[in-house]
Amino acid sequence: MRNIFRFIRKSGSDADKNDVAQTLYEDIKDLPIYDYHCHLDPKEIWEDQPFDNIGEMWLAHDHYKWRLMRQCGIDEKYITGDASWLEKFIYYAKAVSQSPGNPLYQWTRMELEIYFGITDELNEQSAADIWAAANDMILSRQLSPRKLIALSHVRYIATTDDMLSSLSYHQKLRDDSSLQTVIVPSFRTDLLLNVNRPDYASYLEQLSACTNIQINSLDDLKQAVRSRLDYFVANGCRFTDVGIESFPRIIGSDEEADAAFRRVLAEEPLSTIDLNLFLGNMYVFLGCEYAKRNLVMQMHLAVKRNANDALFSSCGPDAGGDCMGDPIPGDAVIALLNQIQQTQGILPITILYSMNESMLSQLASIACSFPRVHMGAAWWMFDHARGIAHQTLLIAEQGSISSFYGMLTDSRSFTSYARHDYFRRILARIVAGWVEQDDFPMEAAHRLLVRVCCENIREVIESVD
Repeated sequence: MRNIFRFIRKSGSDADKNDVAQTLYEDIKDLPIYDYHCHLDPKEIWEDQPFDNIGEMWLAHDHYKWRLMRQCGIDEKYITGDASWLEKFIYYAKAVSQSPGNPLYQWTRMELEIYFGITDELNEQSAADIWAAANDMILSRQLSPRKLIALSHVRYIATTDDMLSSLSYHQKLRDDSSLQTVIVPSFRTDLLLNVNRPDYASYLEQLSACTNIQINSLDDLKQAVRSRLDYFVANGCRFTDVGIESFPRIIGSDEEADAAFRRVLAEEPLSTIDLNLFLGNMYVFLGCEYAKRNLVMQMHLAVKRNANDALFSSCGPDAGGDCMGDPIPGDAVIALLNQIQQTQGILPITILYSMNESMLSQLASIACSFPRVHMGAAWWMFDHARGIAHQTLLIAEQGSISSFYGMLTDSRSFTSYARHDYFRRILARIVAGWVEQDDFPMEAAHRLLVRVCCENIREVIESVD
């Protein structure tokens, strides 16, 4: 791939090390992808409509690109507004061409070459020609969600699904024998736990309706959650997730949490203390239920949702207005893990992510203090070259890199699988350094890379009680 490999090279005369990295990368570049956390839409995969153009393919859902365009001063009309896809594509080209250092600069080049065979630089001047060439490819090959998934060698996709989802499209996909990729739901609890939302009463009504459980107490709520969990498991669920702003600083007893929840039922806003009592109790409950069902518990920490009120009002959630949240005390994370382990006797396999970089070293050390707890991949605004390298080295320094679950896509874009190639190049460069500096054997290096890139997470997916 022309010039793409250079981004993992160091300056200076280290040709031997780059040769090792290149050799290791060649060993892993075509390994299958197990995408255990993403935001792809199962409805889009089921319908499998060919894309009309590269503007729609790239810009319809990708708020990474939207954020960059806003930072470059581009009017919202050309981001989420009513401009044509060609206009939006040209403005994106203008933004990305002046943003070296942002991972989108490399991702864009990689996606153009991987999916369209285009090696020209995308900028304002070349945008029209690249638009035409890419669209010719889309038309001639009828590129669609399923074709892009197949081109990317994706074996497994875990989407992100609210616990009230009917999973109807997952069921259609499961029954489609022509589909070579396993596509399953993940159990997401953000809307369940965000009890101070104005529409929370309506959410409880929907939960009650789909479980046939009248929710008048905390016990009723937990019984309804168990019902939905069992439904998700019956539909292939192996992963769970939560990514709300709040993280419990205290763990309420059943009595304390029930009292707080009854105030929610009375549509009274919860105080900070009551919210913590409720959340702490529910996090422990969920962790125990996940352990019983052999589900993986993913926790996305220290995020601030919808920071820009005006943007949220005009564009809604997931529009590029989320950002880094305040750090969460390590003691709170430790208390939660301890309580789940003591209550259930075993923790679920747990993956910790943080948007706040200041937490990473502490989380890596916490993970090493508990069985079945792991640091996750560099998350969201840290999945650039420096962030991936930093997080990988932290995992290696604090514990064993051989237990790392590797890359996930965390995206709504069907061309974002290029990010796995990006990760594999960076990882090959790091491991090549260990081969050169620490006399780590090449054969062992190869086995390590295969484990991190796909085998570790495949074993989790296929594990049974």
